[in-house]
Amino acid sequence: MQTRTLGNGKLEVSAIGLGCMGLSHAYGPVTDKKTAIALLRAAVELGVTLFDTAEVYGPYTNEELVGEALAPFRERVVIATKFGFKIDAERRQVGLDSRPEHIRQVVESSLGRLRIDTIDLLYQHRVDPDVPIEEVAGTVRELIRAGKVRHFGMSEAGVQTIRRAHAVQPVAALQCEYSLWWREPEKELLPALEELGIGLVPYSPLGRGVLTGKIDANTEFAKDDFRNLLPRFTPEARKANQSFVDLLGALAARKQVSSAQLSLAWLLAQKPWIVPIPGTTRLERLKENLGAAAVELTAGELRDIDSEAAKIPLHGARYPESLSRMVGR
Repeated sequence: MQTRTLGNGKLEVSAIGLGCMGLSHAYGPVTDKKTAIALLRAAVELGVTLFDTAEVYGPYTNEELVGEALAPFRERVVIATKFGFKIDAERRQVGLDSRPEHIRQVVESSLGRLRIDTIDLLYQHRVDPDVPIEEVAGTVRELIRAGKVRHFGMSEAGVQTIRRAHAVQPVAALQCEYSLWWREPEKELLPALEELGIGLVPYSPLGRGVLTGKIDANTEFAKDDFRNLLPRFTPEARKANQSFVDLLGALAARKQVSSAQLSLAWLLAQKPWIVPIPGTTRLERLKENLGAAAVELTAGELRDIDSEAAKIPLHGARYPESLSRMVGR
C-alpha cells in the first residue's frame, strides 16, 4: 500500500484508509462483532494504517470495536476519532458540545474505549456555533502538549473557521464529503487547504454506495438506514441519477476496473494530500476498494471523466435542511 502525508505535521498514512462507522452505525443492522473484528484486522494486513471512528458512532460502540480489533497492531496504525456532539444518558445524540471541559472529558473516555494512550488524529466532528473555534483549537493544543493527542483535525468546517483554528493550532486534516458525487469542496475548500498545508480526508468517497453501481431506484434500505433521510436517496432521485451511475460504469469498463475503483482512483489523482476513507462490511469490497491505489489515470482519462460527468446534472440535495445547517460553518 502506498502512503501519503496529511498536513504540514507530517502525519503519514496509507493512501486509502478505512471508515469504520458503517460497522456499527447509520447503515442498517450492526455487523456481527466477530466479523467486524476480522475485517478490521484484515485491513491492517492489507496495508491500511488509517482507521476512522467517533464517539457518536453507536454511540460509543464503534470506538470499543476499533479499540479491541486494533489493540494487537497499535504500533502499525493511525487511529482517528472525533468529539463535538452531546450524547444523553440514553445514548441519543442531542446537539453539539465543543466546550473545553467537554472536549477533555470526551478525550479521556475515547482513550479508554480505544485502548490507547494517545489519539493520533482528533477531529472536531461539527463546528459548534456556541463555542469560539479559538477555544476549541486551544483546548486541543493543550491536549497535544499533554501527550493525549498527536494531531488536530476538523470536519465539515468552512474556510474562515479553518483559518481561525489553524492560527491557534495547526490543523493536520479536514474531513468532509468529496467525490464524483459531491464536488462542492473544489470551489473554495481545496484551494484553502493547499495554501495552508492541510490534508483532506474525504468521507463517503463512493457516494454512500451509489458510485459502486450497486444501488438503483429499486434498492430498499433497512428502516434504520441513514440514507432514508437524504433527499438524494429518494427513489425518484436515484432514478433520475441512474444515467450518472451508468456513465461511471461505462468509463470503468473502458479502464477494466470497477466503478468503485475508478471513483477512488479519481479522488487520489486530484491531490497528493487526499486520503479517502471508504467504509465496508465485506472483505471482498475492502480488497476491491484498496485495489484503487494501484489504478493510474492518465491526464486524458481524467479529462474524459470530468467532461463526461459535467454533462449530467445530479438530482437531490446532499442533506435535508436540518443537517445542512451543521456543515460548512
